[in-house]
Amino acid sequence: MRFDDYFESDDLLDALWDMHFDEMTPIQEQAIPRVLEGRDLLACAQTGTGKTAAYLLPVIDMICTGDYPEDRVNCVIMAPTRELAQQIDRQMQGFAYFLPINSLPIYGGTDGHTYEQQRRGLKLGADVVIATPGRLIAHLQMGSVDLSKVSFFILDEADRMLDMGFYEDIMSIAKHMPKERQTLLFSATMPPKIQQLAKSILRDPAEIKLAVSKPADKIDQLAYICHETQKEGLLRHVLASDEYRRVIVFSSSKLKVKQLARQIRIPGMKIGEMHSDLDQNRREDVMLDFKSGKINVLIATDIVARGIDIDDIELVVNYDVPREGEDYVHRVGRTARADRDGRAVTLVADRDRRSFQQIERLLGKEVRRGEIPAALGAAPAENTASGSRHREGGARGNRGRDDRGRKPDGRGGKSGWQGGKPQRKAAPKPQCEGAQQQSAPQPQDGGQPRKGAPKRHHRKPRKPRLQDEQQ
Repeated sequence: MRFDDYFESDDLLDALWDMHFDEMTPIQEQAIPRVLEGRDLLACAQTGTGKTAAYLLPVIDMICTGDYPEDRVNCVIMAPTRELAQQIDRQMQGFAYFLPINSLPIYGGTDGHTYEQQRRGLKLGADVVIATPGRLIAHLQMGSVDLSKVSFFILDEADRMLDMGFYEDIMSIAKHMPKERQTLLFSATMPPKIQQLAKSILRDPAEIKLAVSKPADKIDQLAYICHETQKEGLLRHVLASDEYRRVIVFSSSKLKVKQLARQIRIPGMKIGEMHSDLDQNRREDVMLDFKSGKINVLIATDIVARGIDIDDIELVVNYDVPREGEDYVHRVGRTARADRDGRAVTLVADRDRRSFQQIERLLGKEVRRGEIPAALGAAPAENTASGSRHREGGARGNRGRDDRGRKPDGRGGKSGWQGGKPQRKAAPKPQCEGAQQQSAPQPQDGGQPRKGAPKRHHRKPRKPRLQDEQQ
């Protein structure tokens, strides 16, 4: 199904053309018609399925063609983290590039000058406000924003917001809005607390539930069954086994992220860290350095498991096993994007075995096991047992070797998973981009904007963003 089947605005279709949005994804096919009908929506779809466009495009179309006040907030989009709020705002800029509609990102971790800009922008009114719950609550308490005319209330990554303890904040924000509004709730999972929230804020919603997709087939998944004390050595072994240019290492806590960033040293690799203790400017600098290649290895909490858009990540390492299978899919989904090859390595300590078994049940298969280098000591029993477990460098990488990776003449082979490493295409040189830079619409597939797009008519001048007015 194509976008021009639902949208008649030439300006909106021109932006979609420039961004290489041609065919709708499944979530867009199901969500857009229901949103345009004015119905509340409860949608379960994981990150990377195109759900941002599924709610932004119909809301943009309705605001531009309907009778909505220009000096009030018409739409509020809630996001769990500032990174996701920034990403939504950038996509909003692309979709509305040729349209007289503005957006205002609101999030914490900024200085007093930025806070004052946010306050003045909210006072002037914005078509779309994209906010984290805590910062919007602060503006409501200060009387900086009036939500009495809001027509659209959208919650993105709602399950993540509830995990972060934002339930009361969401309910408090909803009380400042009129009851006669359209509410859209998007979540990657559907636990009981999401259903409770849906009953509280949605009215006779349409429901969409897409099955949790599996990791891309091009992801070479590997697991090391190890002791907790062997993890650090295994991480060094994995990182040193190839010349990776862009790697994400996920850990369960910001304390462990800090420790690893200090302790891991690989020749020729620059290590960076990302967690909630970093202020906003530092986060933006780290992400910019990671995208431009100044940082090769980013050690992070799940703060970057959702809401980042980098296509050429070559390796993802789960230093700690995630709690939920869906989180595993989100993490390893950072690699093998845009039809590239990728690797995902998980370090499974004794206490994580049950959680990893649940992940394997979700995947519908057993993840290939890696052999721990002898220098790191003896491995748990499962890693050395024969039988149903797959050996590292099995049929693909150990041809002509015995079951310990040795050649017939007795010489030892490579340890780890070097022997079975598939050939990867060279990744393109990373492009540096500013976190808040406003630019023309960018294509969703990473290509160059199309040239020669038909100009359907003389476009109206674009309404400036609130930040431009304030400066």
